[in-house]
Amino acid sequence: MKTRWIHRPLTILAGLCLGAVSVTAAETPAPTVYPTAILPFQERGPELKDMGGKVADVLFATLAAEPSLYLVDRAEMDKLAAEAELNLSGMVASGQTTKLGELCGARILVTGNVMQVDQSIYLVAKIIGTETSRVLGQSVKGDASAALDVLAEQLAAKVAETIQTRGAELVPPPEKPEDRIAALKATLGDAKRPVLLIRILERHVGQATIDPAAQTELAMICGATGFEVLDANAGKDRKPDIIVDGEGFSEFGLRRGALVSVKARLEVKAVEVATDKVLASDRQTAVVVDLTEQIAGKAALQKAAAAIAERLLPALVKR
Repeated sequence: MKTRWIHRPLTILAGLCLGAVSVTAAETPAPTVYPTAILPFQERGPELKDMGGKVADVLFATLAAEPSLYLVDRAEMDKLAAEAELNLSGMVASGQTTKLGELCGARILVTGNVMQVDQSIYLVAKIIGTETSRVLGQSVKGDASAALDVLAEQLAAKVAETIQTRGAELVPPPEKPEDRIAALKATLGDAKRPVLLIRILERHVGQATIDPAAQTELAMICGATGFEVLDANAGKDRKPDIIVDGEGFSEFGLRRGALVSVKARLEVKAVEVATDKVLASDRQTAVVVDLTEQIAGKAALQKAAAAIAERLLPALVKR
């Protein structure tokens, strides 16, 4: 079934790794979803030791209880950061927000500071668009003796409202497939394209996979940008220059009314056949909201494959 991409104002907030929303033709459009990740807050002063982590924990717990929010387990965030050797607490300051977005599909990050000025405590949140680097802010103030959880809950309400009403300022409009192809062609230029063989195993947890969405998407993009892609099921008359192997899976996230969210993770590596050298490896997480679990799962894998293609293909050409 073909899908079309529709951009509409935000009506449902999403947590870490929620991606764009796909809908099927002739059906009620699902709302656009912005992926949001909560990072630790930094403490400004020795008297505030351990408060930054507590603020982030309360923010997560408060926002997770909102019926319009979807937040991914914080443990997954730590795992992704460890895989990429990133320090979550210093990520924003060191300009690693884009890297985090690539790993998990996060398009908005929430982090900030805890400060004490005289007898007042300030909680300051920075709401950052990972692709635009645009920053919006919110803050709350209380007495030094005020309960930290109460202040954090007040901040959470302001953060949620900001993303609901101004999320479109942080996130660029959805990219059309033809625009992605054109941008990739411009990046690749006249460089020689190797012959590729693409083999991606994928599954949807709890349900049978009808056809390989990620492999199909990656092969389509490769073909449209000038690569010759061999059929993995054809004979062995020709050998590829590069084999792109991968694994992907999708799984049910949650249900909000008639809408279902599904998360997908895709990992690939490109190996040069003549030398067995690994030329590139990459991974991507994406979550899509749609009206059915199967469509959302396939769309999430397609979204992850498209994101990987943008980074992988330039590494495969010979200049």
